[in-house]
Amino acid sequence: MGIGGISIWQLLIILAIVIMLFGTKRLRTLGSDLGSAVKGFRKSMQDDSGTEAGSGQESPGEPPATDSRDK
Repeated sequence: MGIGGISIWQLLIILAIVIMLFGTKRLRTLGSDLGSAVKGFRKSMQDDSGTEAGSGQESPGEPPATDSRDK
């Protein structure tokens, strides 16, 4: 039994049709492009989470914040 009632044989037939339509070279190119896109997406997500974590810190060029209530 396959995924959602689809058998392994049906998946293999669909795969064979896709390969005949697009060819292996085109599918390989599509796979590498998709992998690059996922890699870029993951990198941007890590960069965003790194900037959010450091957003509470002051930048080195700014003087320290003073609170008028402390005086």
